[in-house]
Amino acid sequence: MHGFYMDGARWNREEGCIDEQYPSELYSKMPLIWFRPRDDYVRDEEEYGCPCYKTGKRAGVLSTTGQSTNFIIHVDLPTKVLSNIWVRRAAAMLCTLNY
Repeated sequence: MHGFYMDGARWNREEGCIDEQYPSELYSKMPLIWFRPRDDYVRDEEEYGCPCYKTGKRAGVLSTTGQSTNFIIHVDLPTKVLSNIWVRRAAAMLCTLNY
């Protein structure tokens, strides 16, 4: 999939992981993401479970499943630092930018 943007972090193409944002850059474009289905997938605890939202508002109506209607999926992204740092910075992927 393509067309995602990163908010609160950026994708470091050289190291293949999420990294600090560049100064004065609010959003950075994500590279092509290839989702591969796997049987018995186990999440790597060292990766950041980056939430992906439809819009930058990150708010929506709770559906009957208990999830926000704006939330799409968590995408596990490699990181060189503790994933708690990205949680505190509210790093997320967005499908649409709010200008």
